[in-house]
Amino acid sequence: MSLDDHPTVRAVRARSSQHVHDVPVSSELLKRIARECGADDVGIIEFERAAIAPQRDFIRKVYGRTRTLLAIACHMNREPVRSPSRSVANEEFHGTYDHVNETARAIVRALDEHGIPACNSVAAFPMEMDLPRIMMVQHKPIAVEAGLGRMGIHRSIIHPKFGSFVLLGTVLLGCEVDAYDQPIDYNPCLECKLCVAACPVGAIKPDGGFDFLSCHTHNYHDFLGNFTQWVEKVADSKDAKDYRARVPRTETLNIWQSLSFKPGYKAAYCISACPAGEDVIGPFLHDRDAHFTEVVQPLIDKDEFVYVIPDTDAEDTVTRRFPHKKVQHVTSGRHTGSIQAYIFSLSLGFQRGRARGLDFVTHLRFTGASALDMTIVIKGKDLQVVPGRHVGDAALNITADTQAWLRIQNRDLELADAIASELVSFSDEKLFAAYMRCFPL
Repeated sequence: MSLDDHPTVRAVRARSSQHVHDVPVSSELLKRIARECGADDVGIIEFERAAIAPQRDFIRKVYGRTRTLLAIACHMNREPVRSPSRSVANEEFHGTYDHVNETARAIVRALDEHGIPACNSVAAFPMEMDLPRIMMVQHKPIAVEAGLGRMGIHRSIIHPKFGSFVLLGTVLLGCEVDAYDQPIDYNPCLECKLCVAACPVGAIKPDGGFDFLSCHTHNYHDFLGNFTQWVEKVADSKDAKDYRARVPRTETLNIWQSLSFKPGYKAAYCISACPAGEDVIGPFLHDRDAHFTEVVQPLIDKDEFVYVIPDTDAEDTVTRRFPHKKVQHVTSGRHTGSIQAYIFSLSLGFQRGRARGLDFVTHLRFTGASALDMTIVIKGKDLQVVPGRHVGDAALNITADTQAWLRIQNRDLELADAIASELVSFSDEKLFAAYMRCFPL
């Protein structure tokens, strides 16, 4: 039987339908389908939009035929998110994330019925844990470009109607569209700084700065590095008594709950406290003091464990501002697989408090595999990273074997041992110690 005579081929050709993705697809059709499938808001941008250039290569790895991005937002119920009880708040987060993913799947199925090729990306977890960049599609920049809101001081998207109480998804389309959306012309963020007041680790700074490492270490404690740390503690324990000395009973139960149900966000109080958005702002405008007393104060007053890396700005914040909360020392749990990843991590982990009063230039020289020169300038709360070359006059020079340095970052090699083995050397001991305090492991 020839291909032309195959029943499947004959049936398809008999339909004589034009492939709609050969011509620009109606944006109104796409938005109607998205809303019918469960999206509360939707926006569309072209794949060549300059603002998403940094993630194009990663998006192509998800769906190589991508030509258009369809951004969706699904709103959460506010009061559960605001609850000091994390079981209630986390159920709302997880339920809404499930809804976003189900909505994206439904959109793809509906588009397929219209002959429009599409692929839904993942709204949250799981991620590509074996790759340098674990989130292949970053929804926030796409949502901003698609007109679904702007980034607030707390680094979450604030939707003009639903405020911070939204979760995002992206559908990758293999077609052109006849009209695209643009960012909204204002930021819904009120700059009220209630997110600053509520954050238990001080990750959100009053001047707009953000300490990613502190947020990641506490809020996402159950999601990423905690599990590997727990496994290593189990492996190192001699017996049950030794295990109990290493791991508090509450941590064992946290692991059990994360594996049995879903990992829990430890805070996300920044979203809870936020009064921005047309559907949200009313009570705040009516009585700001009441909003603080009823919504923000219970989060501040909560007696809870706060997970921090020792000798960091987060530890200072907890002990100074929230003495009733219990400090739990942990490591960052992150894995640094390359010097490029190390460079990327510097701005995320930089401790502005530890850098107070510092003003010096560091020249780093990595030798061996992946040899590289780079310059780091620390001037108080400001950090400048210049990869690929040495710039200016250095007060501190660091030379390190590349693989040894990465092993130090991943806590597989003690810094003292690397120095003793001459795998790491530096020109000024005091400045080197100051440098390392600015970037905790």
